[in-house]
Amino acid sequence: MARSESARRRTFDDAADLYDRVRPTYPPQLFDDLADLADLRSESRVLEIGCGTGQATIALAERGYEIVAVELGANMGALARRHLARFPRVHVVVSAFEEWPLPVERFDAVVSATAFHWLDPAVRVIKSADALRPGGTLATIHIHHITGGDQNFWVEVQRCYERWDPKTPPLLGLLSAADVAPDAAELDQSGRFGPITFRRYEWNVSYSTVSYLDLLRTYSDHRALEPRARDGLLVCIGDLIDSRYEGCVTKGYLAELWLAQCVEP
Repeated sequence: MARSESARRRTFDDAADLYDRVRPTYPPQLFDDLADLADLRSESRVLEIGCGTGQATIALAERGYEIVAVELGANMGALARRHLARFPRVHVVVSAFEEWPLPVERFDAVVSATAFHWLDPAVRVIKSADALRPGGTLATIHIHHITGGDQNFWVEVQRCYERWDPKTPPLLGLLSAADVAPDAAELDQSGRFGPITFRRYEWNVSYSTVSYLDLLRTYSDHRALEPRARDGLLVCIGDLIDSRYEGCVTKGYLAELWLAQCVEP
């Protein structure tokens, strides 16, 4: 993994409380589908990679699974333990997944919600397969920012990004849900998983100016900006929401659930 990517994935831990407060949760139907398609039952063993502060973990724990949740950040892990304290079958481990020694007993499912893309590509698929029993399921959840809600805002806000973040491509815009195409090549080429099943979920979230700026403060690319540029960007976006959108903006999300069964190597 490139050093810059490794550093960026560690920035979330510095904003753990804010992340816990403002990041959107996942649609409940997603976890119903995950349980059904992966044939998970209350006695199932689940490994979660990158649990963050426990947004997805709680939904899994409420189904009674035995869960080992591996989280890179100590602050994130501490919040996850606090949120999950009422579930005695959930254990939070603070470690990089790439370095964490797999237990002898294999898992019925490996789940990673909005975290799999941060893992080392040389490790993530093969180690996930090694963690699973034959026939166990790898389930990854991918979040996309899509057109929806206040469409004009996503066009106008690009002027703020082009001014304060020189790396912003000109005329950058959001894709529609129909234009988001999953790429399963990595799993297919590993030889460790069977055909992939996809499910998709769309929803909108409305934010006040303050809550939307707080959300942006949790994004790794925004956190990586120089402080002057980041502050200027946030002021520009806040002024736009207040002056043209009456202090409230609605954002569209797409969640993709990918599931694949582990096969013998």
